[in-house]
Amino acid sequence: MLLSVVAGVDGRAESLAAAEWAAREAVRKGRPLLLVHAWSRSPYSLVSVAANTAQRSQAERVLHAAAERLAGACPGLLIQTAQVEGPVVTALSRLADGSELLALGRRTKRGLAGLPGGSVARGVISRVKRPVVLVGADGGQEGTAEVPRSRDVVLGIDLGSPCAEAIDFAFEEARLRRCGLRVVHAWCDLPPSKEEAGASGPVEADCREEERSGLLTAVLQLRRDAYPDVPVIESVRRGKAFSSLLRVADGAELLVVGHRLGKQSHLGLHSSPTTNAVVQHARCPVVVVPYS
Repeated sequence: MLLSVVAGVDGRAESLAAAEWAAREAVRKGRPLLLVHAWSRSPYSLVSVAANTAQRSQAERVLHAAAERLAGACPGLLIQTAQVEGPVVTALSRLADGSELLALGRRTKRGLAGLPGGSVARGVISRVKRPVVLVGADGGQEGTAEVPRSRDVVLGIDLGSPCAEAIDFAFEEARLRRCGLRVVHAWCDLPPSKEEAGASGPVEADCREEERSGLLTAVLQLRRDAYPDVPVIESVRRGKAFSSLLRVADGAELLVVGHRLGKQSHLGLHSSPTTNAVVQHARCPVVVVPYS
């Protein structure tokens, strides 16, 4: 049985853009598309019966309109629809774990760091074991006047804990899209003491950068051998990971990052600061690939 590409839809522009992205992805992968509308049932009362009936009818309208729109854009694509009841994050996470991937709409809130695309997206990313794609209202299909859209897939790698699943996903996406892959690793030096500053300097920093470049090449070698038709550009940059990724991915086809499952704080499960930042600010669709 083929796993479905799943898209959460609620009628807003960003969710429709995510559904369109998911439809194109389903065509590329030869998968069916499942459109889902999740809603929470109100506690039983005479008033809640009417409210739940209204929510169910609204869900049917949203799903029907989205399915019709995508059927016209992607003729021949198998499109299914489903309503799921319960807490939205829980319902979407349960569906995502049995899917090829899950696409969600993303509302960027520039300047509000730590709120990656809304609480639903944040909750889903923290829980699911499958890739989650976050798509803005424009679908990431256009660049800007300063930065035209490219056809590259961009992959961010942490060499301290490289995510094999994210690497595989990025290479496969580049193959399916017949485009290049740009792989970025960024690193920061800790502020040196006065003694260390005098003993080290640009030469030592250049040596560390060269070492990291060699390690990046080694990490990617097996995938490069497996995907000989995918052009790869490797980049090691000094600086914060999220700012380096945002610069390289501005106007790109897709940005892929890994997310370690099980990270926890006093506020509960959460994604990393780098993941939060790129989801929040990237102009292109962002794929968050989980790993243990």
